[in-house]
Amino acid sequence: MYGLIGKIIAAPGKRDELVAILLEGSTGMPGCLSYVVATDPSDENAIWVTEVWDSQTSHEASLTLPSVRQAIARGRPLIAGFGERFITAPVGGHGLAVPAQAG
Repeated sequence: MYGLIGKIIAAPGKRDELVAILLEGSTGMPGCLSYVVATDPSDENAIWVTEVWDSQTSHEASLTLPSVRQAIARGRPLIAGFGERFITAPVGGHGLAVPAQAG
C-alpha cells in the first residue's frame, strides 16, 4: 500500500470552504482505501489530509480524474501554502480496507 500525509495551509478564513472542496473531490477514486480530511485544532488555517492507496500508481492515476482535477482547480486559489508531507507504507488498521492479495 501507499500512504500520504500532508498539511495544507488555507488562506485566512477559507479553511472550511477548502475542506468542503477536498471532501467533494474525494469520491469515486479507484484504489483509494482511505481519504481523511482533518482540521488542525492548534492552527485555524491548517488542514491535514491522510490518504491510503492500494498503490502509488493508483494515487498518480487519481490526479487525472475529472472530479479530482476540478477540485484542484477550485481549491488552488484558497491555498496559502503547504506544510509537512510524508510518504508512508501502511500495513493495516481499524477502518482500513486492506486490498485483496493476488493468489
